[in-house]
Amino acid sequence: NDDNRVAIAAAGGAEVLVSLARDGNERQKERAAGALWNLSANDDNEAAIVAAGGIEVLVSLARDGNEGQKECAAAALRNLAYNDDNKEAIVAAGGIEVLVSLARDGNERQKERAAGALWN
Repeated sequence: NDDNRVAIAAAGGAEVLVSLARDGNERQKERAAGALWNLSANDDNEAAIVAAGGIEVLVSLARDGNEGQKECAAAALRNLAYNDDNKEAIVAAGGIEVLVSLARDGNERQKERAAGALWN
């Protein structure tokens, strides 16, 4: 729920999750990307995710992650892409090529999430 999303971000959760998505083991990266997907549904949390370097980490997972990491990362990027500044940051991080590749070559859920990010 939205109150929980705000509470997680207020407690520094965005920074911790971005770090875990970057440096954790495979399962931790997937869970962290999924949590960032959830947190990114709240406009206030977007800024915390971006400030923590989340866009670069999510683009990297969408490119190089395992199946679940790619899906969660693309979905989080989809949510972040609603914001015009974030769109520019996704482009700057090389996200367009990654998302196009995922929309073309990913599994069904990855294709849907990547197409959504590109649509935004």
